[in-house]
Amino acid sequence: MSDNNIKSEKSASWDSLLEIMRGRRSRRFGLGMKMDSGPMAYESRHEGLPLTDQEEAMLVYAAAGITGYALGDLVYDEGEGGTILAGLTGRTVPSGDAIQSCSLIVMNPDATYYIKRPADLPAESVPELVELAEQEDYTELYHRSRVRIKDGRSTPPLELFFNINCNKWSLYDPAATYFLPVQDFTVMYINALLEIFNEHNGIYPIDERAGFRPAGIKKFAQSRGGHLVDDPSKEHTITIQQLETLVTEFVTAEAGMIIQNLALMTQAMGLGGFPHWAAHYYGWFEALGFRMREVRASRYLGMNWFYRLMAKLLNRDQPVPLVVGLESGEEVLIKPHCPPYYSSMEDAVRTVVDMKWGAEGIFRKGASNSAWLNSGEVSNTAPGVSEATVEATIAYCSYIYERYGRFPAYQMPLRTLLGFQANHLDVDFYKKFYRPEALTDLQRDHLKNWH
Repeated sequence: MSDNNIKSEKSASWDSLLEIMRGRRSRRFGLGMKMDSGPMAYESRHEGLPLTDQEEAMLVYAAAGITGYALGDLVYDEGEGGTILAGLTGRTVPSGDAIQSCSLIVMNPDATYYIKRPADLPAESVPELVELAEQEDYTELYHRSRVRIKDGRSTPPLELFFNINCNKWSLYDPAATYFLPVQDFTVMYINALLEIFNEHNGIYPIDERAGFRPAGIKKFAQSRGGHLVDDPSKEHTITIQQLETLVTEFVTAEAGMIIQNLALMTQAMGLGGFPHWAAHYYGWFEALGFRMREVRASRYLGMNWFYRLMAKLLNRDQPVPLVVGLESGEEVLIKPHCPPYYSSMEDAVRTVVDMKWGAEGIFRKGASNSAWLNSGEVSNTAPGVSEATVEATIAYCSYIYERYGRFPAYQMPLRTLLGFQANHLDVDFYKKFYRPEALTDLQRDHLKNWH
């Protein structure tokens, strides 16, 4: 089909999406802001204008809105991998195994909110939330999905390495709203292990920081009568770092798509906005009041007894901050699958197993809350998990936690990478310093159309 034919048949929504993608830019200078120096030094002549509830609500929906049930169009048979699925609800951004590993924190001048994920909600409440979105009542949906975790907002310091210099002038605009994805690596990690440790895959992990010895799973090796393939010629061996890198990349991609959706929605609405570096390992967590603890550097690095002793004698065994979770009063909002919220790594692993194959799990009774026409047929057919697979997963996870004092071994269980600041643009700044195409009519007309 020629380009002309494609153009003649395309829908208005397609055309609008392409136009939004063409116009998407990072635009930082908002009403009430000031650039102190340089060739574009400028002070806004206007007061800062916070986003309205409706504007925030639409951005939140774009970033993490519940859209309905995941299709789960996979093969549910032995060895086909369909049961790697670990959730049945979809959001506006895709998520590996439908886990929704990324939470969203929203900070405006008045308050800081946690946005509930599908896993945080009763399954029976999902249809009502989806209906609100279909009715385009995004503000009500926003109000029902959020939990106020503090008044106002807190931010990390602007200094390196809490921040990077190029963002200093524009970050933390008092009138802006900040969106911060929080990555949880633990559920994705355990779920992946339950797949790669099964009898159809038999992956054999080794610890590169401990002389490449088996990472807690030696007794499950085929050479010892188990089911994990420890023959090096079969290429089933993987290091902890390689394995955790895969998990990290998968979860980070989800956070990146949240940022991209925010960028596209700010363009569609005619707002300003830009992603910013938020990768300090604990800066945002401390500022937002997450529960923290400390791990000695010697354990964090997995040192043997000799190097631990030397580090202590030389006063080099310093404490390393470790984020644990997010609580609001008596409610636990973000709870990684590891201690202290679970008594042990075995407890954490069996919780994931139960989430999938327990009586109320998504491959048992829980399948009724799905997009499948005949959910019973899927749940009756989907193969379970062997106890040998579960035991191998427990052994590996327990090894990681006991040796390194955390789970995962290389990352903290929770991580931030990028944030997104949204505000009302000062059109005068762009008129003064930029060609006309730097803004689209969506930005020029935003205040007229929305306020």
